[in-house]
Amino acid sequence: MFHATRRRAAASLLATGLALLAGLMPGAALADLFDRILARGEIRIGVAEFTPWTIRQDDRLFGHEIDIGRRLANDMGVEPRFRLVPFGEIIGALQTGEIDIIAAGLAITPSRALEVTFSRPYFRSGIGIATNTAMTEAASSLDDLNDPAYSIAYVSETMAADFAEVLFGQADLRRFDRADAAEAAVLEGEAAVYLASLPEARFLALRNPDRVDLPLPDPLVGSAAGFAVAHGEERLLRFLDAWVVARTYDKWLTATYDFWFRSIEWAERLDGEGEDATGEAPAVEGEGTTE
Repeated sequence: MFHATRRRAAASLLATGLALLAGLMPGAALADLFDRILARGEIRIGVAEFTPWTIRQDDRLFGHEIDIGRRLANDMGVEPRFRLVPFGEIIGALQTGEIDIIAAGLAITPSRALEVTFSRPYFRSGIGIATNTAMTEAASSLDDLNDPAYSIAYVSETMAADFAEVLFGQADLRRFDRADAAEAAVLEGEAAVYLASLPEARFLALRNPDRVDLPLPDPLVGSAAGFAVAHGEERLLRFLDAWVVARTYDKWLTATYDFWFRSIEWAERLDGEGEDATGEAPAVEGEGTTE
């Protein structure tokens, strides 16, 4: 009897200890965050300024990620609160709790997965190039551009930056902190090539057909982008995965991608009305740069 009592007491203590330990584990922290999002009726979404992912016009935000965030929030039954964060600081903002998720076309890479947890991909793309037509008219292949005679512009802390040396190690590589500065360098003849995501390169060529060419329609290196959450936030992650599956199979993600990346019809929406593809655009919160 005495030994049976001791065994029951030990089992009770063990169960209590495991329950306390479970309360300290990441899954419990996630449950708290997910519940807080629902309780406050608002999800804080970190975005970065890259056209047409997120476009800042005066004090308003437009773009693919804005539409994504708004639909996601609507399906959660909460309001979206967008925070514009410099791209190089957006993971840090997630880790410090300034934002709940990242929706910034963030490519899924092993190095980033050490810092954040990614959802299923909601966007597939890759790295491409846009070229200054006049400066590259003598080049007939990608290998021709890998030469000191050609300057290659890219933005720091992007996937393009990770592959710049690999793809164009012999060229004159020029790093920029902002996408608009890199694009301007190509448009103004200060750089011959813009190495960026394929949608960025395509959009730059669409906007400037007299000066910029898209010589390769397919990505040089493929990639997939997902939402990013802090490690351990399993309930929120499961919701995001389910959302991606649902919006993939009902074709909403495809239609949204086509609207923002396969034409420039959306540019008309930016003129004066303060509306994007889904209605009134949200106001800017945050620094509004990609430095």
